[in-house]
Amino acid sequence: MLDMGFIHDIRKVLALLPKRRQNLLFSATFSNEIKQLADRLLDSPALIEVARRNTAAETVAQVAHPVDRERKRELLSFLIGSRNWRQVLVFTRTKHGANRLAEQLEKDGLSAAAIHGNKSQGARTRALADFKAGKVRVLVATDIAARGLDIDQLPHVVNFELPNVPEDYVHRIGRTGRAGNEGEAVSLVCVDENKLLRDIEKVLKRDVPKQTIEGYEPDPRIPAEPIPNGRNNGSGRGHAAGQKRGSRAARRPGSQHQDASGRRQGRGGQRARAGNSR
Repeated sequence: MLDMGFIHDIRKVLALLPKRRQNLLFSATFSNEIKQLADRLLDSPALIEVARRNTAAETVAQVAHPVDRERKRELLSFLIGSRNWRQVLVFTRTKHGANRLAEQLEKDGLSAAAIHGNKSQGARTRALADFKAGKVRVLVATDIAARGLDIDQLPHVVNFELPNVPEDYVHRIGRTGRAGNEGEAVSLVCVDENKLLRDIEKVLKRDVPKQTIEGYEPDPRIPAEPIPNGRNNGSGRGHAAGQKRGSRAARRPGSQHQDASGRRQGRGGQRARAGNSR
């Protein structure tokens, strides 16, 4: 909450509390900036860590698939259909991107819903309930909406877009592999996000394995483009708490894709289908 722009609200609450009180701060990740902020809010705090700071659970298998930015949606539909993923939580950077991706997945034959800060609490509750009950196969979420989500035995998390803040990656993939269960975290990484991926690996203190999917090899001729409020090969860190996060274009005319059975199709042909019932 402190990292995402709620510090002013927290200070208002603190001003109304007694001077002598006990404060407890719990966080799944703990960046240096948040530690400095906590030190100003807490009085001689005792630090208790159950694991090394900003580490992902060992039960989560991580992999990054390099892919062109305009082919991410096609690859996502292909992975879900060909591997018969029945319950997938997908992260985007923006609310508009979440809505658009959910609509595109529906056209691909996958039941999908989006949750983000612009959705009412009732709409988010219904979407989450349908997802847990298996009525919705793909839940597309932004970081704010997904904070604190606890989905029992969630098998798959997909980073459709890498987060601008590397610590948010740990939050995201922490939705799977909970309570000792195994999980899989897949990241679709385009050329714009290579710097973001390296920053994530620095936080994790380990490399994320890379695996190129046949038929979705990235075109080396495509240059990196700036990510609004983010970082890539040619830009510096521009994230600020509370700012809106950037989005990426979704399609590239004229390229080919594969449907869930692996058949290659042109843009003018049939859309990639899920290959399985909803």
